Amino acid sequence: MGWRSSSCRLDRDADLHFRGLRDALAQAISFAMKLTLIQPTDVPPALANRFGRYDAMFHRMFAGQGFEFETVRLSDGAMLPDPGTLEAVLITGSSAGVYDNHLAWMEPLRDFIRSAYAAKTPMVGICFGHQIMADALGGEVRKSDKGWGLGRHVYSVTRRPAAIGGDLPEFAIACSHQDQVVTPPVEADVFMASDSTPNAGLAYRNGAAISLQPHPEFADDYAVALAELRRGKAPDAVIDTAVASVARKSDSAEMAGYLGAFLRSA
Repeated sequence: MGWRSSSCRLDRDADLHFRGLRDALAQAISFAMKLTLIQPTDVPPALANRFGRYDAMFHRMFAGQGFEFETVRLSDGAMLPDPGTLEAVLITGSSAGVYDNHLAWMEPLRDFIRSAYAAKTPMVGICFGHQIMADALGGEVRKSDKGWGLGRHVYSVTRRPAAIGGDLPEFAIACSHQDQVVTPPVEADVFMASDSTPNAGLAYRNGAAISLQPHPEFADDYAVALAELRRGKAPDAVIDTAVASVARKSDSAEMAGYLGAFLRSA
């Protein structure tokens, strides 16, 4: 009788534990936030077979943070949604520049950004996303006279918005760009900078938009492959420095955590 009683107790405890896990999982799923990735262009064709599609890098970057994803592929002809209906938006990097106004999606993307900003839809921009947000909201973007930014660069934290927690005085994150924000919008405050990229991180005063020039979604092997792809366009010395730079520990995972928390709290 005692054995049966103990067995029943164990079964009951196991059942309660299972139901607790099931309920916790259901609650986590019910609170998942849909993050809409606005992807202007994709991974360069020369690297696509090895590294896959660009949006998958963001899926991995935000893994475990409770996001569901949808991707709007502008170069495939996808239409931009109404930003006022979205839970959160991230505008990715691109091979395009903000001055490529022959692209059919460029001006609609500017309008989308302005509408998202007015609606206070939580919005993050990465690389091109950083640049087009600044451009749409009154800043200036152009090819920098500082040349290519490739590999892992180190950015000082010049001020610390509430979204950027912790106490790191600098972030080491991969980058790949020639263009950059040379004059931020009046609505933006610089929070991250380097000698080569003085406006590398912008926090916007509506409290719902933030952007970065570097790429926290890049894995080291992709950052190196992308740098090597620039040989013949960027000086060899710049490429060699970029390849060697990934020896420094990355702070991308920490930045990814801050960006995810920002999108959830904005």
